[in-house]
Amino acid sequence: MRKNHAIRKPKGKLGVLIVGLNGAVATTFLAGVMAVRRGIARPIGSLTQMGAIRLGKRTEHRSPLIRKFIELAKLDDLVFGGWDIRDENCYESAVHAGVLSSDHLGHVKKELLSLRPMKAVFEQFYVKRLKGSHVKKGATKLELMEQLREDIRAFKKTNGVDRCVLVWCGSTEVFISPNGVHKTLKKFTEGMKKNHADIAPSMLYAYAALMEGVPFANGAPNLTVDTPALAQLAREKGVPISGKDFKTGQTLLKTVIAPMLKARLIGLNGWFSSNILGNRDGEVLDDPDSFKTKEESKLSVLEGILQPGLYPDLYKDYYHKVRINYYPPRGDNKESWDNIDIFGWMGYPMQVKINFLCRDSILAAPIVLDLILFMDLAQRAGMRGIQEWLSFYFKSPMFAPGLYPEHDLFIQLMKLKNTLRYLKGEELITHLGLEYYD
Repeated sequence: MRKNHAIRKPKGKLGVLIVGLNGAVATTFLAGVMAVRRGIARPIGSLTQMGAIRLGKRTEHRSPLIRKFIELAKLDDLVFGGWDIRDENCYESAVHAGVLSSDHLGHVKKELLSLRPMKAVFEQFYVKRLKGSHVKKGATKLELMEQLREDIRAFKKTNGVDRCVLVWCGSTEVFISPNGVHKTLKKFTEGMKKNHADIAPSMLYAYAALMEGVPFANGAPNLTVDTPALAQLAREKGVPISGKDFKTGQTLLKTVIAPMLKARLIGLNGWFSSNILGNRDGEVLDDPDSFKTKEESKLSVLEGILQPGLYPDLYKDYYHKVRINYYPPRGDNKESWDNIDIFGWMGYPMQVKINFLCRDSILAAPIVLDLILFMDLAQRAGMRGIQEWLSFYFKSPMFAPGLYPEHDLFIQLMKLKNTLRYLKGEELITHLGLEYYD
């Protein structure tokens, strides 16, 4: 057995700061955790709460629950806060979101009523379909970022927490390509002073979090922390970062189906994906500039998995189209359709058709919980910078310069579990299995 990695104990309360505190994802997550803590719901979908991990050889039959294998913060130790552009309590917001039943919300009404967001950093240019009435004011983006830092410090003091995790559950911002202002910390700081247009609000939250030693997870496809400047800041401050874009509905299926096609060397002619949804996310994505940000995230998955450069005869010229349509009657219950045109032996054509009626926030809530607990673990284990082992949770995973992202869901899960084994001094599992037959 290998030597254990040094991991600080999860002592005391863990502060959970959420951008988009009044959104459907956040309120679904909050109500769910509160209900689980009361014993009236189960944390289905959460790897940290319900997942097991195999240790050693298959003949040893050691498969403890992850939460019993490695020390994570307890749900009872989580303290919540955050920011939103609307000034209403989380119970009102949860009712408006329409994700959870009145019965479920009724059980945790008192706790949700007590949660109200801090004023948010918001500029309509970056999310054109939303209007903010509960927003901060400042002459420069640097000044707004400093206000966020003060919010974090005040939250810690008020709630008696000495460590936090910050998760972006806010809306998709307009598409921004990495450029000069994102290359170095010096240029980024100057850009904040000069209100550079390519420094979006999400970047100010990320910068503030890192300056305060708070791990940052990006649940939207925004550029945010995925820049050389903020990656450098994360390393210098010794803080974990991860992202981007929670992997929930249609893309989750793609990271399962596409590996199957490549594993069996089945060719692909085209993949057409269409979605309808009616929540705030759907309204935001009705704007072409915000949709482009989401589109880039969703389109990257197939190429990363299929590797057309290695398999040109099978995947070089496939057609990939993604559409998202705002349809208010559907609310948070998203529906996606995928038409996949494939070909097999001797080039004969076949088709796969998938109709996924999912609930976006129901799929996202356990991701938020796992990221909070794993990012806190990473911080306590001294793991700084990009946490590629958490790619399992993201559509467009962050990765180190010179690498390519791993999108295959099952390889991502193997990487995640092997990281946990590594931290606890257990042997990594390769699934080679020859030792059983020698």
